[in-house]
Amino acid sequence: MQLGTRWTAGSPAPSSVPPALHIQIAAVEATLVADSLGQPMPRWTLTWLEGRPIVELDTGVIVTLDHDGEAVVRHDEADGFG
Repeated sequence: MQLGTRWTAGSPAPSSVPPALHIQIAAVEATLVADSLGQPMPRWTLTWLEGRPIVELDTGVIVTLDHDGEAVVRHDEADGFG
């Protein structure tokens, strides 16, 4: 696994994030609500596994590409979001 970059949800994705992921990242971000107590927005982490991009939000939401190159969203079941 290779670490890519991190950025705050709601900020523009860095240029290293493949464009094929941008629509699903934006869809996930549209569902986020900033905490009323002023908590910071979660952060995304881009990593690469076997040459494929994986973008994970601190909340456990994962956006990646399937075998056909289509962006898919899933929840990290280890975090209890599954």
